[in-house]
Amino acid sequence: MQQPQDTNPQWWQDTQDIPTIVRAIYECISGPAGAPRDWARFRFLQHPQARSLRTVVDADGGTRAVVFDVESYIVDVAPYFAANGFFEVEIDQRVERFGQVAHVWSRYEARESLESPVIKRGANSIQLCFEHGRWWVFSTVWDNEREGVSFDLW
Repeated sequence: MQQPQDTNPQWWQDTQDIPTIVRAIYECISGPAGAPRDWARFRFLQHPQARSLRTVVDADGGTRAVVFDVESYIVDVAPYFAANGFFEVEIDQRVERFGQVAHVWSRYEARESLESPVIKRGANSIQLCFEHGRWWVFSTVWDNEREGVSFDLW
């Protein structure tokens, strides 16, 4: 399938291979404090039924999942991005693909600026499906390193 005529050529290129779509996700959410994020591009990468799941560690040490659709994710992170610089950079990637379905383990580091120290590391589990001539993000699930959960145990 060719690129639809009303589509941004760069966005279409983002969806043509797995490493590129993953890099595009990171680019969409990264930026200095108060800088607008490219939510239109982010929406284009996501399937209309896409979900994101953030793991949360409560004060008592228990964990829970917070699930978002695309729009509720944007609403949730916008205040943080308005007040804080946030640059998430992939440091390792492992792709498993079967036919039109792919799973990506994407390990990352987050910083307040590209030059600042790492504030957290974690892993994204990204599920993709190829349909209509492009890759779509169907789900992203992530967790951050903490005591007892580290890349050293990976």
